[in-house]
Amino acid sequence: MMFAIPEPLHPAVVHLPIALAVLIPGLALLAAVTIRLKLVAARTWWAVLLLQLVLLGSIWAALETGEDEEERVERVVAERHIEAHEELAERFQLVGAVALVFVAGGLLPGTAGGFARAAAVLATLGVLAAGVQVGHSGGELVYRYGAAGAYIQGVDGGASGQYDSTHDR
Repeated sequence: MMFAIPEPLHPAVVHLPIALAVLIPGLALLAAVTIRLKLVAARTWWAVLLLQLVLLGSIWAALETGEDEEERVERVVAERHIEAHEELAERFQLVGAVALVFVAGGLLPGTAGGFARAAAVLATLGVLAAGVQVGHSGGELVYRYGAAGAYIQGVDGGASGQYDSTHDR
């Protein structure tokens, strides 16, 4: 059996950053507490840093695949909805990058590392909030505004080429 790349790719890619945004705060809290209690070595924090880096990479991939498919989806969804989703995705990336600074600071020795780990836990909660917002927005594109119609044969988005529900005005 040969591996096939999904078409469209964006819906397959976007779930990883959302899943990581949900998992990282709990793992960061667990790591911070167990390091503080000296149950594990401080180097355990490297796992949190690695996950945060994977999160940022997956957000980048989601943004890139979204941009690649933007024109096609604009045939069935009003551009303003897509732009709002893209802005939320860019904010998700920015908040994730800011959190990365705190997560990296968690590798510092002593009190500075402890404070950075505590701040990182809070920052990852901000990443989670941004992830929920962009995920909700993406869900609305698909389920409220009909973005999936761009990939269904015979769906043209109406005479204007853009889906616009009456409750959207």
